[in-house]
Amino acid sequence: MSSAALVTVHCSRFPGRVRAQLLDSLRSRNVNPKFHYDSYKQTRKWLRLHEALSPARNDPACEAIYDQGLAAVLKRLAPGPVHLIGLGCGGGHKDVRLLRRLRREGRDAGYTAVDVSLPMVLVAREAAQAEVPEARCHAVVCDLGTADAASLDDLLTRQEPPGAHRILTFFGMMPNFDPAHILPRLAALTRPADSLLLSANLAPGADYAKGTFQVLPQYDNELTRDWLMVFLADLGVEPSDGHLRFVIEEDPATGLRRITARFEFGQPREVWVENEAVRFEAGADLRLFFSYRYTPSRLREQLGRHGLAIGQQWVTPSGQEGVFLASSQIRSPRAEG
Repeated sequence: MSSAALVTVHCSRFPGRVRAQLLDSLRSRNVNPKFHYDSYKQTRKWLRLHEALSPARNDPACEAIYDQGLAAVLKRLAPGPVHLIGLGCGGGHKDVRLLRRLRREGRDAGYTAVDVSLPMVLVAREAAQAEVPEARCHAVVCDLGTADAASLDDLLTRQEPPGAHRILTFFGMMPNFDPAHILPRLAALTRPADSLLLSANLAPGADYAKGTFQVLPQYDNELTRDWLMVFLADLGVEPSDGHLRFVIEEDPATGLRRITARFEFGQPREVWVENEAVRFEAGADLRLFFSYRYTPSRLREQLGRHGLAIGQQWVTPSGQEGVFLASSQIRSPRAEG
């Protein structure tokens, strides 16, 4: 393994933009979830949390539905090289499972790890090198929530061999984005011939509200609190400055329910971003984090609004996790040209 890694940083993660987005998050009292993945400390805490509490890591049925999804993708692959693009790759565990299967089938594969977090793309890139030659492992630091889809698509195209069949994964990302914001970008990146494999955290059972309440303990716990509070601690906010609480809210624009973490300041506090101050008065409420919960039908509806159609789906017996194989129903200028 090489002693150095070549990482491409998209302009959406240039320092000036990140600083402006951080200030906007604080002033609007709505923290962009990406700021919980910036540092190595946050990454370590998130990986620990994910290993301890995520059904995808602890429920054998979750592994089964991911394997079924991976098998379905492989079944529809045409001959030729493959380019796997992990959008929001995290630690890359699930992407590596697919790369391993591609290697076992003798497929010529390349991998691009894409994440808002530099530590995450490095972890995923390193894991992928067990299955893909280092020269074909690419790392891109990018903010999927603000990046121009055309510029990102051009960057990804330069990293793939001509005529490669593209597989896009979007694992664990749907909960932390407003669907009206992220789905147009995801649709723009997905070409008609691509396979899009994504997952969603689900509210189990027939009663959507009750199902969302049932999974609240996966968020309202000490590991999650410890991870989320790193963001505030780095700004100089002490736990004694307020109270972190978890609530369930309904998004009026979509009718979806989301679990939200809010920090309520119990006393005035001023935080600084370089030379600019943001003041929070006692009683000020800061939305620190949110996670949408879906049902298969609700996810299908949201994707359909943006030209993405689910062809196959796999849901755990618990009803808490789903994997979905989707494709674009919109002919792009690139595809027509």
